[in-house]
Amino acid sequence: MAIRIFVTGGTFDKEYNELTGSLFFKDTHLPEMLKLGRCKVEVDIRTLMMIDSLEMTESDRGLILDNCEKCEEEKIIITHGTDTMEQTAQLLGKKMDGKTVVLTGAMIPYKFGSSDGLFNLGSALAFVETLPHGVYIAINGRCFNWDNVRKNKKNGEFEEIR
Repeated sequence: MAIRIFVTGGTFDKEYNELTGSLFFKDTHLPEMLKLGRCKVEVDIRTLMMIDSLEMTESDRGLILDNCEKCEEEKIIITHGTDTMEQTAQLLGKKMDGKTVVLTGAMIPYKFGSSDGLFNLGSALAFVETLPHGVYIAINGRCFNWDNVRKNKKNGEFEEIR
């Protein structure tokens, strides 16, 4: 069975407007990233939203949960902005059962060329295929349980809480 990938936006998919200097969303870069990484895993990509996670509402998180619960796949990756990724992971961790869900993101947009996104996506694919049912955050080669992770905003890294 395929791995379901839900796209929600975040830095992963941001583009840079050279005229205004602002970041914006157009389309997801996931198909391009999977092709570049020579991915041979069967995936089904669905875009749920294209927003910065700082703008994500509880209703948006509810939509993510609903889609995770209703999809037939047991292995799910969610691309997500890093600023509120742990909040979405906590909601899913408390509600999801019988599936392996891995949230991932990037600190630098993929289109910048120096992004950590490609590595994080590859790691998320490996983790979702090998971890038992549960909800996890995979970033920078590390994997965290949903209830033991936070983003350290001083050093820009995810870490265990305890």
